Amino acid sequence: MPAIRYGEPMNVLVVAKGHPYERDVFMAMFDTLPGIACSLVEQPAAQRLMNPDGMKGFDVLVLYDMPGLDFAAPERPGYVEPDPDFVAGFLALLDQGKGVVALHHAIAGWPAWPEYAELLGGRFLYRPGRLRGTDRPDSGYRHDVEHEVSVLDPIHPIVAGLPDRFTLTDELYLGEVFEDLVQPLLSSGALFTRDRFYSATLAVNGSMFSNTGWSHADGSNLIGWTKRARRSPLVYLQPGDGPAAYENLHYRRLVENAIRWAASPEALSWAQREKP
Repeated sequence: MPAIRYGEPMNVLVVAKGHPYERDVFMAMFDTLPGIACSLVEQPAAQRLMNPDGMKGFDVLVLYDMPGLDFAAPERPGYVEPDPDFVAGFLALLDQGKGVVALHHAIAGWPAWPEYAELLGGRFLYRPGRLRGTDRPDSGYRHDVEHEVSVLDPIHPIVAGLPDRFTLTDELYLGEVFEDLVQPLLSSGALFTRDRFYSATLAVNGSMFSNTGWSHADGSNLIGWTKRARRSPLVYLQPGDGPAAYENLHYRRLVENAIRWAASPEALSWAQREKP
């Protein structure tokens, strides 16, 4: 696959909120990326920009948001339907070919919109529910896991400059990965089994760090992939919970490479060519 071209200035829209994060430390990571100017807009205001008109002048959309969840609802969390105008604008943006990089908890966004999970390549479920026609349990989480990350596609530009294996300390998810839709990029050496994770539903209802009565099958160890999102190239990187990841030089290289690849003509051509 062709290498990423460097040297050209880029403008990136970073969308956040819906999940707690340390804003200053998070944005400091982007400040270290040479030649990449990042503008942060939080939800729900960001929805006004996530369309072809709003993204004029931006090369890539970075998602670090988790919209569509109401953690104050009687049934926690409540699910909020996306506005039809936002859906139409976002899909039009993807049909236009705008590159997207989705990070960490973005995979939990818009749970009432099934197509959103298909666009990103998976879903973190805060509540048990139907997914792809099957009843699924709520997903699992585990903070501060030190684990080994393995590069699965060493010739891909997104992993340029990275060792074949490196260590991260970060939050991991035991969730839903649509392996039939994605091109694997990174895997974790951690064990994705029920006994090593905690229930998301129990957590949001007052029982943090518990898996009592919770059942979940073993999950995928994929933590990074590329895919086509309609006519756009999309990268999903599961790492990115907090400062331990933001300040890791390998993670910063991943994020930078993902942004540059998502904006490249090669990525656009790949996303828009006929599927085999």
